[in-house]
Order: sequence, then structure tokens, then C-alpha cells
Amino acid sequence: MVIARKLKICLAASGGGHLSQLLRLSESWKGHETFCVTTTDVVAKQLQEYGNVYIVGECNRRYPLRVIRVFARCLKALLRERPGVVISTGAAVGCIVCFLAKTTGAEIVWIDSITNIERLSLSGRMVRYIASLFLVQWPELAAQYRNVEYVGEVI
Repeated sequence: MVIARKLKICLAASGGGHLSQLLRLSESWKGHETFCVTTTDVVAKQLQEYGNVYIVGECNRRYPLRVIRVFARCLKALLRERPGVVISTGAAVGCIVCFLAKTTGAEIVWIDSITNIERLSLSGRMVRYIASLFLVQWPELAAQYRNVEYVGEVI
């Protein structure tokens, strides 16, 4: 008898295009417990169908104090939820969540944005080393990098 393991999945993405691309994959996490980490409360109501929603704020490398604040909020959400898997399309918040979750043993699935045609995103270039599965949406990108797969247009 085979028992399917129900996973707890963290869906992590910045608001806007990153989040829109992530939500187009919603069939992939059906039947699993999920929660969301994102940057803006504008989408909180839309995300409630996927479980708890953690709004951690925006950050990028130009504002290190914001990065520290967002890091702390992401850490709090992950310690509370303890996901087994993180699925992210980026950007900075997705990257932070991936690194924090990896330290607790979570598997990382990263899907780089379809807009990255010639080069991986900065967040993607960092997460690539810890990702269990790293997908790009252009075959040329997969040919340029190790541990990167192209399986067709995902999003």
C-alpha cells in the first residue's frame, strides 16, 4: 500500500508579475497545505484561498535596512509554518525565503521569470545553488548554467 505524503508548501513571490506567474502554477500544489509569503497587502485577499498570508514588505539590495526587516518577517513566518517545500518565482523575498527554508531542510523549487531571456535573475543566480529543482523558460538559458532545467514554458 502506497500512502501519498501531504506536503506543506510555502508559495513565495514578490507582488506583481512574480506573483502572477506563480499563481499560474496553482494546479501543482492542489491537495497540499499551502501558505503564502509576499510583499504587499493589495493581494492578501486574493491569496487567502491558499492558506495563511504573510505580508513581509518590499526590499532590494539598495536598501539594506529593509532587507533586514523583511528577513526577520520571513523568518518569523517560516518558523511558524515549517514548510517542507518552497515554490518561488522571485524576486528578493522569494530568494530570502528559499535560503531561510533551506536551513530547515525544505526542498526548493525555483521558476525563473519568463522575462529573463538572456540571463538568470540575480535572485535566481543565488538560489540556483540550493534549489532542488530550478526551471527556466528558455532553452538557451538551460544551456548556459549548471543545475538549471528547461522543460518548456512553465508560465
